Amino acid sequence: MATHEHRIPLSIDYVEISVTDLAAAQAFYGEAFGWQFTPYGPEYAGIRTSAEAEGEEAGGLTLAAEVPKGGPLVLLYSDDLDATQAAVTAAGGTVVNGPYEFPGGRRFHFTDPSGNELGVWAER
Repeated sequence: MATHEHRIPLSIDYVEISVTDLAAAQAFYGEAFGWQFTPYGPEYAGIRTSAEAEGEEAGGLTLAAEVPKGGPLVLLYSDDLDATQAAVTAAGGTVVNGPYEFPGGRRFHFTDPSGNELGVWAER
């Protein structure tokens, strides 16, 4: 399984690209850019970087019924998810999903005052 090292808390850490056909998207990005993937089941594949033979993950392809407006989902990493959620809310953001558990830890999604959706995640 690929790794993902977190270096700068609350900076852009990971980008998820919604796709309507996971296999076709992997074939496209693999052929066009040489990307390699870590399979996590029928609905998700991690995008590996070329930094090492195994490669760290820089993002993922996520299966969706339709591609949402606004493009890829930008994820920030947090050392303290609960404190970050409180800070987002205090600053005027709106939590729209979560926090919830996923194989890599916990995360939540929020919208900023302009309506942009971003996510924040933390290891358990």
